[in-house]
Amino acid sequence: MSEVQFYGVGFPYKTIKELPGKLIVLEGTDGVGRSTQIQLLRNWLETNGYAVSDTGLRRSPMTYPGLSAARSGHTMGRLTMNLFYATDFADRLENQIIPALKAGFFVLSDRYFYSIMARDIVRGADPDWANKIYSFALKPDLVFYLKADIPTLVSRLVHGDGFNYWESGMDLRCKDNLYDNYCDYQSKLISQFDRLSKEYGFIEVDANNSVNHVFDELRRKIRDLIIMG
Repeated sequence: MSEVQFYGVGFPYKTIKELPGKLIVLEGTDGVGRSTQIQLLRNWLETNGYAVSDTGLRRSPMTYPGLSAARSGHTMGRLTMNLFYATDFADRLENQIIPALKAGFFVLSDRYFYSIMARDIVRGADPDWANKIYSFALKPDLVFYLKADIPTLVSRLVHGDGFNYWESGMDLRCKDNLYDNYCDYQSKLISQFDRLSKEYGFIEVDANNSVNHVFDELRRKIRDLIIMG
């Protein structure tokens, strides 16, 4: 990361002059293969001698217990959940991501604040408000947007772990059954990711392709980043 840049004010109480590491984000809806690609990229980078750290949503030790309980009980209002996720992101950014970047690590992030924004906006949050909430966020070196169509996502779920309450957007009750609600919710999320992709300059990757095809594309772009320094 040649120049430290934030989307807004950053952390006003923390001066950051240099981050020699690289922050690489994989974004996209549930089922596009982010976790698989994170593991493949980690293995590849470590094999080539690079130190790697990975992170993702709800991995802050400060917020994880509360978020897990909230998701199990469905008792919190939407604004409270929005701010809970923002707190999770802020804690991980300050205490996990930035320290790793300072130490020269490649940080692979399974989603960033963009996913949280997309989910919040689909649930009625004002986009300008969401932008301001995450003005402290560090700008990544690369953001890959793994995009797959609804039939592909459904097929992977049917042959995988199946549908769950939150990934299907059942708290919104758009439709009267799990399958239709999932399709409607994921379509709305994809629309938000498409909008965010244009706004934030994501690199779009066709995640309908095979795992190896997607990995090759990601690896090629990261090689270019390494060469450029």
